[in-house]
This record gives sequence, C-alpha cells and structure tokens, in this order.
Amino acid sequence: MDIQLASRMKDFEEGIFQLLNEKKLKREQSGEKVYNLSVGTPDFKPAEHIMKAVSDAASKPENYKYSLTELPELIEAVQSRYKNRYGVELLKDEIMSVYGSQEGIAHICMSLCDPGDIVLVPDPGYPIFSIGPSLAGADVRTYELTEENNYLPDLENMDRALLKKVKCMIVSYPLNPICKTAPWEFYEKLIPWAIENEIIIIHDNAYSDIIYDGREGRSILAHPRAKETAVEFYSLSKSYNYTGARMSFLVGNSRIVEAFKRLRSQIDYGIFLPVQYGAIAALTGPDNIVKEQRAKYQERRDALCGGLRDIGWPIEDSEGTMFAWAKIPKGYDDDVEFVMELMEKTGVVCTPGSSFGALGKGHVRFALVLPPETIKEAVASIDASGMLKK
Repeated sequence: MDIQLASRMKDFEEGIFQLLNEKKLKREQSGEKVYNLSVGTPDFKPAEHIMKAVSDAASKPENYKYSLTELPELIEAVQSRYKNRYGVELLKDEIMSVYGSQEGIAHICMSLCDPGDIVLVPDPGYPIFSIGPSLAGADVRTYELTEENNYLPDLENMDRALLKKVKCMIVSYPLNPICKTAPWEFYEKLIPWAIENEIIIIHDNAYSDIIYDGREGRSILAHPRAKETAVEFYSLSKSYNYTGARMSFLVGNSRIVEAFKRLRSQIDYGIFLPVQYGAIAALTGPDNIVKEQRAKYQERRDALCGGLRDIGWPIEDSEGTMFAWAKIPKGYDDDVEFVMELMEKTGVVCTPGSSFGALGKGHVRFALVLPPETIKEAVASIDASGMLKK
C-alpha cells in the first residue's frame, strides 16, 4: 500500500540537521575531535535539592497516578517566583503548566486561531514560532528583525490593512537565535499598540535568566496593561537545567489561559507529579544558583565571541540566551556550505542561520554548551584551519 502522508510533513524534513549529525558521528567514530556547539541543551547539572525532590516524590507509588492539574503548592511557587523575580502579581486562574514551552507554542494557536487567521512571527526566529500557528491552519506572516531597527519589530510602519486581520503576534526577548534583548521602552510601545489593534501577544520568556553585562531580564507582564492582551511562556529548562523534565508555564490573560487549559485537557492528563515536586523545589529554592550559572554562561560567551574577534571573525557579543549569533566570514556566501566546511576542517559544529528564516541566511548560531577552556580550543582550531584567511 502506498501510504500518503499529510502535505505538512514536508515542512518537517530533517535536511541539514540529519546531514550534520551523520558527518559529526562519522568524525567521532574516526577519532577526530568534535566541538559540538549546535544543540542548545544545557550541560550544567540540576541543583541537588531539585533532583532530591524529584527522587523523593518518585519513590511514592501514589505519585504515579494522573495528576490532572497542578499541585496547589506549584501554583503558589509560580506566584512567588513572579512576584519576587519580576514584580508581577499572578492570580491562580492566570497560571497553567505545559510540557515545555516548545509544546505550548506548538499548540496554543489551536485554541486562539481559526484557519486563515494571521499570526505574526519573527524573522529570524525559532522554528516552532512558525510551525505552531501553521499546525492550527493559521496564515503565518513574518515581521523582519534588522540591524537598522535594533532587531526590534517596526511597529509604526506595519501595514495598517494587514494589522486589521492579525489575530496573534509571537514575540521573544532575549531572542534565540539572534541573541538580542529588548529595552523596556519597546514593551511600553508594544502593549498599547497590541490593545489598539486587538492583537494577542504571545511572549516566549525562556531566557530572561540568561542575560549578560548587567542587563535585566523582565517579564512582559510587568507592564500594567499586559494582561489585557498578553500571555507569556515561562520555562524551567534553561534557568534550572530541568530540560528533560519538560516543565513550563503559560501565565497572563486568564481567558487565554482557560481556553488553552481546556484544549490541553484533550491532549494529556497533567504533568507527572514527581516533575511538579521538582519544579516546586526549583522555584522556591535559592536564587544564587541561577545567578552563578548566568556568570558561567557569560564566561563562555566571552571565550567564544571575544576569541573569534581576536582571530579575525568580527562577531558581536551575545546579549542574552545560551547562544551566540554571527555573520559568516568574508569569502563565504552560503551558510550551509560554510557550516559543513567548518566541521570538516575544524571539528566545530554550529547551526546554519538559514534554519531560522530568510533573514538568517548568511549567519550561524553557536550554542554555549562547552566549558570556556574547550571553547578556546575550538577557536584555536578555527584559527589553525586558515578558513578566516580567504
């Protein structure tokens, strides 16, 4: 029988990532050095008190039933975190859990959009920002993030006729992959603009705890009118290295939260209780762990960005996220071809920028997932290859 798949599956072909992985494995099998800076999985360990909370809860048989909803202590922990960290008061009906922000963003437009509704997403931007709305049948349109506009959406010059048809807009700062933050003045413009144009704002706040050079990571909900039009995804993956546990939250506008909770009740039966207990431990534990880890990420950023500049690759310092973003060096035109050559000649694996949208072409993204000493080795390997001397 000839199985015909849905046409949307063409969007999910592995392509360059499969090829990169195959070449990486081949290089490792031959004993050659590989510096894998492509995948954004934290290499830091979760704190001991978090792992203990999960372990203790997992030893109790009663915790293997369906949770169906969040533990009251978990909701209170989120409320406490938002109040202490962001100065934001959250009501209980303004909070729900999801299996990671990726899953949440993949599904939320199913509760907000009818087929054909327009959703604005950033270019460059993380792929799920486009994939999620497309799964809901939305009409996905991109807004450009350019150096000329400080990598912020140009709200004033967006097409007025188009805006009348827009249902949602996905925003994220610090933004993966371009590693830029947004000044608070941007949110002071965004929220009134969204209310005026009746546009729902979906803010991905995965990296507000990983920001550099004294910048302040904030919640969009700190704006006094944000809850009228906005919701925010808050993740424990990067701040607490709780990645595999898949523990995130949607917070903000209560009507949007309620609708999404109703949709997700048809998808799953709640977060595994031991995972919830670990999240409680994370959110109510000492904040110095998060701050110390941020400093370690900045050391890695300095080793990579500063090191590449020293050998003649003019890369800007990442302002936030666990990544760095760079234009490909002079003498190269295609980011995919450059990434392949870089791995073959140096063992350094990164991600081509074209994977993140049309404006990502000609760029690469590095993940800060190796110690500074190893990153310096990777930089030395690039220097020794002669690739920057074209």
